[in-house]
Amino acid sequence: MSMIIEISELSKSFGNIEVLKNITVSFERGKIHGLIGRNGSGKTMLLKCICGMIPVTNGTIKVDGKLIGKDVDIPDNIGIIIETPGFLPEYSAFSNLRFLADINAKISNERIKNAISKVGLKPDDKKRVGKYSLGMRQRLGLAQALMEDPKLLILDEPMNGLDKDGVKDMRKYLLELRENGKTILIASHSAEDIDVLCDDVYEMDKGLLKRQR
Repeated sequence: MSMIIEISELSKSFGNIEVLKNITVSFERGKIHGLIGRNGSGKTMLLKCICGMIPVTNGTIKVDGKLIGKDVDIPDNIGIIIETPGFLPEYSAFSNLRFLADINAKISNERIKNAISKVGLKPDDKKRVGKYSLGMRQRLGLAQALMEDPKLLILDEPMNGLDKDGVKDMRKYLLELRENGKTILIASHSAEDIDVLCDDVYEMDKGLLKRQR
């Protein structure tokens, strides 16, 4: 059994407020892992800590064998959607992803266009992202997370703003990614999304994490 994320005795506090409490958990490669819990339970905070966006107060996080905050600041080979994706509103979907690709990696226009197509958008559409619906922005956010072909996807409420057909398409695509060996950690309010997609499920409640199945 090979683990891609290993968390040991993790706590996170802001002043006297402890938002994550002594979390120890590991996530296996090649599976979809679900994270459920009410707003304010600590789900998004945990994801941000795993991604290196927020330093932990105590404990350790390893992603793909590397200690976050010591070996690397941000995990290698990771795609992220946390909160509403931010894009330059005056540019098209392709232009936005091209700008982002040029910051971190040199990937081809063809790969960018393929990622946009995979999430149900049109790569040659000149429509400005500022005119996109929330669901379209979510799709573009997933294309951004996928365009560099990462091993690991961290997705916080990826179905936000999607209509019924969009949710169906997204579920199908995430299951295909798992079949192709990707590991996905997904936080969702939707019990149906979690039931359909996830191999195992954890619940966050007041900063404490426990396994559900």
